[in-house]
Amino acid sequence: MSRSSEKYVITKDMEWEVLGGGVSRKFLGYDNQIMMVRVKFETGALGAPHQHFHTQATYCVSGKFEFEIDGVKQIVEGGDGVYIEPNLLHSAVCLEEGELIDTFSPVREDFLSGDAVSYFSDKA
Repeated sequence: MSRSSEKYVITKDMEWEVLGGGVSRKFLGYDNQIMMVRVKFETGALGAPHQHFHTQATYCVSGKFEFEIDGVKQIVEGGDGVYIEPNLLHSAVCLEEGELIDTFSPVREDFLSGDAVSYFSDKA
């Protein structure tokens, strides 16, 4: 079954999907192979340690985040990128309010199904 998002995704016309814990998102585009998501974090918001079989590449649009990937911590700011191999334990804490663009391959079916994202909860 093939499916995909609209060809043009105009974010000003979209509401933020509130995930809890100071995190919200908008889907920017997807098909069965790839997904891009705009994620907004309030200061102190936490992406708790988790792992998934998807390859993830993240672009930091703004703000400041402390990522931890496979036990290695790094501060990431606007203009920086992050690459996360499949199945590596990773997390992030938002140090200064900002936005990330997360890209996943293949598509995150769990995001599209409407299931709650368990690793966004209470702030750090």
